[in-house]
Amino acid sequence: MVGIIMGSSSDLGVMQEAIQVCKDFGVAYEVDIVSAHRTPVKMMTYAQQAKSRGIQVIIAGAGGAAHLPGMIASATILPVIGVPVKSSNSIDGWDSVLSILQMPNGVPVATVALNAAKNAGLLAVQMLAISDASLAEKYTAYKAELEDKVAEMSQETKDKFSK
Repeated sequence: MVGIIMGSSSDLGVMQEAIQVCKDFGVAYEVDIVSAHRTPVKMMTYAQQAKSRGIQVIIAGAGGAAHLPGMIASATILPVIGVPVKSSNSIDGWDSVLSILQMPNGVPVATVALNAAKNAGLLAVQMLAISDASLAEKYTAYKAELEDKVAEMSQETKDKFSK
């Protein structure tokens, strides 16, 4: 199961893509609002109890100061994928990116691009596919679809512009 958390409901528009990836691959997930700054006790409880509740990977999205992914990572042994969110109080998203990316040694957080919750979902699926053959097959098929789409675009471009 994947835990998908975010600091505010305003992040849901971005985080919806991680939810969709889980749905598309048939991966169980839960979604919650867990604010590092406004609900610190809930945040620590979530991190400490996630593994015992069956969560295997946590995706944490946050904007602005974006402390949620790092604080979650500090309190669990589960892998945490951070999604920097460009929020209304953000400095073009750079504050969020750097807050999640620049974790101190010993507290790693895998960090995807700004607003890239889809990639966070895909990374979670890849992590789970290591020990799930059925999921690995689905992910392999997904990669083949990506390859086919590029081949199709390549041919269309050649047909249109080559002489």
